[in-house]
Amino acid sequence: MTTVFITGTDTEVGKTYVTSLLLRSARARGLNWAGFKPVAAGAQQTAEGLRNDDALSLQEAMQYSGPYERINPFCLTEAVAPHLAAQHADVALDWSLVQRAHAALADQHDLVLVEGAGGWRVPFDGQQGFDDLVAAEGWPVLLVVGMRLGCINHALLSAESIVRRNRLVGWVANCLPPRQPCLQENIASLEARMPVPLLGEVRAQADETDDLLESLISALQAPAQP
Repeated sequence: MTTVFITGTDTEVGKTYVTSLLLRSARARGLNWAGFKPVAAGAQQTAEGLRNDDALSLQEAMQYSGPYERINPFCLTEAVAPHLAAQHADVALDWSLVQRAHAALADQHDLVLVEGAGGWRVPFDGQQGFDDLVAAEGWPVLLVVGMRLGCINHALLSAESIVRRNRLVGWVANCLPPRQPCLQENIASLEARMPVPLLGEVRAQADETDDLLESLISALQAPAQP
């Protein structure tokens, strides 16, 4: 297993936070893991070029000193759906370039955590979605559920779509501020209905532990369900 794709039930649900948490925990354990953001929409111009905050967070979490473009091959200015941001910037999104950047990271690291853009079925370009491309790559998927009103429906629909084409290894409950009413009851409702186990609950500003890392490693090592 060399790659895990991290998707979310929506945008702004904590994919970057969870990915960075895993990278920091892995680094503390002496594990050689990498973070990868194939396409980032929403960036600032710097002296070094366009930079996206999410990709920079991954770079910092893994303490990567290589070229930024290796972590984030497509960086787009406008904070809209990636295929639209690319159209507006007259940029042709090319999955083969993503594959080459990913392969370079995979050659140097034992595991690559690939953070998607938005939710599971967000388009990559005019023809394919991230779901199509991840299915073709055969990457197992970790689903981040932003715990807020509406999350049960979003999580169940996302999981249903993922398991049709990919291995879903588990889900993470990201307890967003402000605290969701009936938070634990909502988590229990999802645990009873999701087709894969809950790997951990995370909260912003909470003490970081190795619990989520250990749960992910165990899930990846478990035999895939038929």
